Amino acid sequence: MEVTFAAVPSFPITKSVTSDRNSCSLSIVRRNKFVQLSFSSTSFRTNKSPLFKVLSAERDHVQVVEGSGVDEIYDALVRRILPPASVSLNPNYKFFVGLAGPPGAGKSTIAHEVASRVNKLWPEKASSFDSQVKPPDVAIVIPMDGFHLYRSELDAMKNPEEAHARRGAPWTFNPMRLLTCLKNLRVHGSVYAPSFDHGVGDPVEDDIFVNLQHKIIIVEGNYLLLEDGVWKEISSLFDEKWFIDIDIDKAMQRVLKRHISTGKPADIAKQRVENNDRLNAELIMKSKKNADIIIKSVDF
Repeated sequence: MEVTFAAVPSFPITKSVTSDRNSCSLSIVRRNKFVQLSFSSTSFRTNKSPLFKVLSAERDHVQVVEGSGVDEIYDALVRRILPPASVSLNPNYKFFVGLAGPPGAGKSTIAHEVASRVNKLWPEKASSFDSQVKPPDVAIVIPMDGFHLYRSELDAMKNPEEAHARRGAPWTFNPMRLLTCLKNLRVHGSVYAPSFDHGVGDPVEDDIFVNLQHKIIIVEGNYLLLEDGVWKEISSLFDEKWFIDIDIDKAMQRVLKRHISTGKPADIAKQRVENNDRLNAELIMKSKKNADIIIKSVDF
């Protein structure tokens, strides 16, 4: 397996969000830098340590760093978004990362691991905290799954059978709720966001509290980089956009195993993959071009 992380050159940008009651703006200048990370291994299931490379090219200068663990990959991503110590004094600082990719790409794993590492490193950056006081987490993950339409909403559609069969397609989400949630967070600094209960099959309202202390917001989901309608507005809110690029067949194998592990008969699981998940994945892959960083997974 070979996994490659690549970031295309970025340019200075300014983002602002306004509302009737409050306004908040965030201006950032991104590094004009190309970053590529890669590692190779015959299998994750062996006891052999995979080989990792981190390539950083600024202008014509290229540096290569080699290591022996996946930690290098995560740490390189963390360094891109770990907030400077000065943000501890700025209650309005918020940095939004949109992490997209097809089903089975590993979005949740990467999002939570990066957030966890940011939170572990933050005390070293924020020296203003008393050594006896545990500083608050500065990074948190908001999953797009919490913005699924409820099953009752699918039941009310013109063709409820199709709606349930295609659950996971863009039109089975409520992107306006996600857009409003992120705008409110940008403006007011805190918000309650929903999670998703896979056992019940419905969102759980107000399950995730993003507070003023959270500075890094990682939103992970399939359609965050689409260019259509409300999805495009959502995409415009992110300060950095990441996309996990993976061979669709490999991703579908993972999704198939996931369906079977939840109790679906193998034949039903295969039908769902071919008639729903693959169609969604093909659409999602088209949004890869909108990413700032491509996280690519390729078998060899």
